[in-house]
Amino acid sequence: MPRRPLESLTESMFYVLMAFSKGPKCGIEVSDAILRRTGGRVRLGPATLYTILDKFLTEGYLEEIAVEGRKRTYRLTEAGLMAYHRELGRLRRCLEDAEETEAEEGGF
Repeated sequence: MPRRPLESLTESMFYVLMAFSKGPKCGIEVSDAILRRTGGRVRLGPATLYTILDKFLTEGYLEEIAVEGRKRTYRLTEAGLMAYHRELGRLRRCLEDAEETEAEEGGF
C-alpha cells in the first residue's frame, strides 16, 4: 500500500514543526531553535531547511506571513499543528513499544 505524503516525518521535519509550534519564525530562527533544542545534534543546512519549508507550504502546514527583502516569516497552520501532534503520538507509541520490548523477559 503506498504511503500518503508526509504520513510520517523525518527527524528534521519533526523538529521544524516543533520550532514553529512556539510561534512564527524565519528560516534562520528555525535553524537556531533546532540547534538549541537538540544541543547541536540536529543541524539543518539551508537546502534541507528550505526544501522542508517548501514541502510544508505545499501541504498547507505553514503559511507565509511576512516578507522583508529576502527574509520570509512563516507560521504553523492548524493542519501543521495537527501533523506535529500526530507525529508526536506516533513517536510516543514507538517508544512505548521499545520500552515494552525491553521489559519483556529476554528482551531482544
